[in-house]
Amino acid sequence: MNSTPQDATGLPQYPKSLWKDTTSFPSFPALQEDIQTDVLIAGAGITGITAAYLLVKAGLSVAVVDAGNILDGTTGYTTAKITSQHGMIYDSLISHFGEEAARLYFEANEEALRFMDETVREHRIDCQFKREDAYLYADSEEQLTQLKNEWAAYEKLNLPGKWEDALPLPVEALGAIRMPDQARFHPLQYLRTLVDFVSEHGGKFYENSTVADSAEEMGDGKLLLKTESGVIITCRHAISASHYPFFDGGGLYFTRLHADRSYAVAIEPETPFEGGMYINCGNPKRSLRAAEFDGKQLILVGGESHKTGQSDCTIKHYEELEKFGGLTFGIKSIPYRWSAQDLVTIDQVPYIGPVTSDHPRIYVATGFAKWGMTSGTLSALLLSDLIQGKENRYADLFTPSRFKANPSIKNIAVQNVDVAKQLIAGKVEIIHRRPEELGPDEGGTVRHLGKRAGAYRDPDGHLHLVDTTCTHMGCECNWNQAERTWDCPCHGSRFDHTGAVIEGPATENLKPLSAQ
Repeated sequence: MNSTPQDATGLPQYPKSLWKDTTSFPSFPALQEDIQTDVLIAGAGITGITAAYLLVKAGLSVAVVDAGNILDGTTGYTTAKITSQHGMIYDSLISHFGEEAARLYFEANEEALRFMDETVREHRIDCQFKREDAYLYADSEEQLTQLKNEWAAYEKLNLPGKWEDALPLPVEALGAIRMPDQARFHPLQYLRTLVDFVSEHGGKFYENSTVADSAEEMGDGKLLLKTESGVIITCRHAISASHYPFFDGGGLYFTRLHADRSYAVAIEPETPFEGGMYINCGNPKRSLRAAEFDGKQLILVGGESHKTGQSDCTIKHYEELEKFGGLTFGIKSIPYRWSAQDLVTIDQVPYIGPVTSDHPRIYVATGFAKWGMTSGTLSALLLSDLIQGKENRYADLFTPSRFKANPSIKNIAVQNVDVAKQLIAGKVEIIHRRPEELGPDEGGTVRHLGKRAGAYRDPDGHLHLVDTTCTHMGCECNWNQAERTWDCPCHGSRFDHTGAVIEGPATENLKPLSAQ
């Protein structure tokens, strides 16, 4: 039933995304010669592709540049819920931003949902788009108290919703908030249509091309950017849609964002799933939704979030989701498992707008936490308006230059104390293991020539050795056995087993080491 190699638990041996495995995309060339365009977009996920779609429809010339392949980042590894119910968000928003801003947050996400629905209809996209109710539920007394506070926020803001005493699933719940008429879909089938539209209307895509951390603002209203290979890009506006901004501009984003990893297993259940989308309001996180695959119903069981690089055994997170899915629905098979990385802002609201006030034509969209489908789409809508000189009523709420004294000051302090802790811990850790002790398909930190190093022995027995010092700010990376990657616990940079950059803010590979 499943040709993917399995480990002893029944999980696939290697991670693979359902969305990526069931969608084909054209390949695009690297950017090898200087170009001029109205808008340069760095990052080809849902934000960058949707922004390109909107801007070419408006008649602007657009170039989308990605450091890897398009849709090979978080968008390809999402659980793909399209919803305005972002966990325990509205009570917090009222406390720190006020009722008007909290209501605007809801309306912005609903506008993104409507846009996606209309786009699916306009282009008749076959992407499993389905309207469903979303449920936020409590599975403990402590969570129930928090959930009642969230429900009070719903009532105060007059949000659509209903209190439910139980769920229509065999999941323990002491109460739930149901938000009607949300949606789920196959994100890459949806975005494949947008990619084709952009290409057919003159937009350009370039893969394996990294924009360098520099930007020169010319006197004639143009920006001069470069790729790391030295190719020059001249444009009037630039959008960073690549998690950490390619250009920080003095915004110190690495101090205002932290990286979380979360996990998903796609199970073929023994008990049919009755529909709806579900997430609990506490930890460990549990998320549920249905999907269609090969004529069968699958259930996507997600959750188990933790800060990137700060988990001793990453495979255990998949095992916990497998256990939860098995106890709840029974499992016939597990055809897919995957994980995703999300950036979280210090006040839980995405940063969308000019990267800093000093650089008004370089824009950023980041910090979507686990809600990138609506947040990425509303980012594209908002930035498209700003680039075209249109007013957008959500601009002030999401502007990256905002600063709320509470909780921003506290969260910056806590976040950077954690970074310092991780930095020191990696430097003083005593390593006894030696590279020759590793078996096939096994990795970890080792002592090599008297120093800390990273080692992975691939299934063919070849040993890969790297310096584990992150090339961003010098923290020591930890081995992620579930993904076969080196993950930085400070700011979330990730590298493959050879040391090549997978995710920033790092832009340089880990240093390879000789086995001698």
